[in-house]
Amino acid sequence: MRLKAIATAVNIGLLTMVAGNVSAQTISQIAQSNPLIITGAVGTQNTYRYSTSGDGFSSPMSNSVYANLNINLYGISMPFSFYYTNSSLDFNHPHVAFSLTPSYKSWTGHFGLSSMDFSHYVMNMSFNGIGLEYNDKNWRGGVFYGRLRSAVNDDPTDYYSRSPQYKRMGWGFKMGYTDGSKYFVDLYMLRAYDCVSSLDEPLRIYTRPQESVVVGLKGGYTATNWLSFTANAATSIFSTDTQAGKASVASSFDKVFDTRYSSLSRFAGDMNANFTLPYLNASLSYRIVQPDYTSLGTYYMANNYQSLGLTASSFLFNKVAVSGSFSGQSDNLSDEQLYTTHGYVYNLCASTRLTDNLNLSAMYNGYTQNQKDGTMRVSDSTRVNRRMSSFSLMPSYTFETPMLDHYVALSLNYTENKNLNALATSESDVKTTALGLTYGVDVEPWGMDFAASLSHQKSRGYATTYLSDVCSLTANRSFLSDNSLNVSATMSLCYNKIEGERRAFSVGMECAASYVLDKVHVFSANAGINRYGDATPTLTGMSTMGTDITVSLNYAYTFSLMR
Repeated sequence: MRLKAIATAVNIGLLTMVAGNVSAQTISQIAQSNPLIITGAVGTQNTYRYSTSGDGFSSPMSNSVYANLNINLYGISMPFSFYYTNSSLDFNHPHVAFSLTPSYKSWTGHFGLSSMDFSHYVMNMSFNGIGLEYNDKNWRGGVFYGRLRSAVNDDPTDYYSRSPQYKRMGWGFKMGYTDGSKYFVDLYMLRAYDCVSSLDEPLRIYTRPQESVVVGLKGGYTATNWLSFTANAATSIFSTDTQAGKASVASSFDKVFDTRYSSLSRFAGDMNANFTLPYLNASLSYRIVQPDYTSLGTYYMANNYQSLGLTASSFLFNKVAVSGSFSGQSDNLSDEQLYTTHGYVYNLCASTRLTDNLNLSAMYNGYTQNQKDGTMRVSDSTRVNRRMSSFSLMPSYTFETPMLDHYVALSLNYTENKNLNALATSESDVKTTALGLTYGVDVEPWGMDFAASLSHQKSRGYATTYLSDVCSLTANRSFLSDNSLNVSATMSLCYNKIEGERRAFSVGMECAASYVLDKVHVFSANAGINRYGDATPTLTGMSTMGTDITVSLNYAYTFSLMR
């Protein structure tokens, strides 16, 4: 179906800084580039909100003006931004988010805000500093030094204050070799540490400075044209408090890391066997992350678990695409938790094109979780033993007439969350059935699109049944010879009911319009009203009614000057 886009998306973010980035700007080509390129954007956003629920969630009037300027001088980018909103003024100097990445032959330099490809067990964060990389046909390597995060010294008495944190610095290197086709190996190292003086002294009492040294090794080997192996492992030495006393224990990291009584040594790694057969692609994987494994170069990493998984996919009868996976995971690797949890995740998907117009897809997802003894014995009446499963069926049909293009889709879904513990109550068991129907039509002679949808959901829990019915209608049309004016409108109705308690009805309407002038000026406006009732399964007592009104006017102008 060739449905036209419902509306031209105009979404100008709250710009506080746009980082200039000369991506792999080859030094030998800088002299041939335009000596001066000036690009930028200016705009304004103005939004009015009214709610009978009050102004506790958002300001009734929000106005903002922004300007962004980027000067590119012989390939070196220097950004500048200005942002004003209501009564606050934010002025950013370009060097804060400066980024330059020049390259020459196999060498690449990093200056300012940048990133390098490291093992995900070692580092997945960007850094603000300097770096150098080398990549050729066989050898590769890199080194960097910079800030991994900035200090936060907000006033703790301020309601909107952020959690305090130290400035974190880091340096690291990587080196690797590949023969180009059969095998590769890479070595990584990262040292990251918190700067104690970067945090105000009163805030240091409850926030302790940390440091870590991580060494990682990654490799792969192709045994045959149908079998290959990959592995990735890392060891972390991590101190939860760098002000703790030093331990008199010899360590291979003594020259870059002080072993303390707060230091931990942990391991993480995974390995995969990949099979590529004529009618089957499959992968067998194993992963282990020891308890408290930490690298200060990563944002977050789950730990204290091991998992074994299998994935496979195939194309049957040259018509049906099938894929599936199964994995098992368990925690409490140190046997120090009160209980041990085992989980199993499995799914199966199939899709086919029955005719030129009719498509059909089906999916099953399941998850089973059970609990066993740890340092304590699990009570049979409270033991976690749960299964969650979901089945979906989604047929769709498209057809055309001389003036109309049609699209019809049906969705059916059944989900069950069931407690398998025979001695436990079934208060948390939930069964949900959902049906959905969508119809869209493109009226080419009018230049209009219409879309309508209906959905019904029924959830049955312990002594409670929740019903929800939603319908919506959308119309969109473009005007003028170049389709520079676009107008759309949407209306939706929702009926919710909790059997034996109450029911609620909601209605919403939204209109939007956008106009593009000379490809550089964008004017947009939208208005919406929502009259709603409250009938959620978690709320008891009297139903509440409310009204929300939103009106927004926006403008954006983009420009580019070259000399």
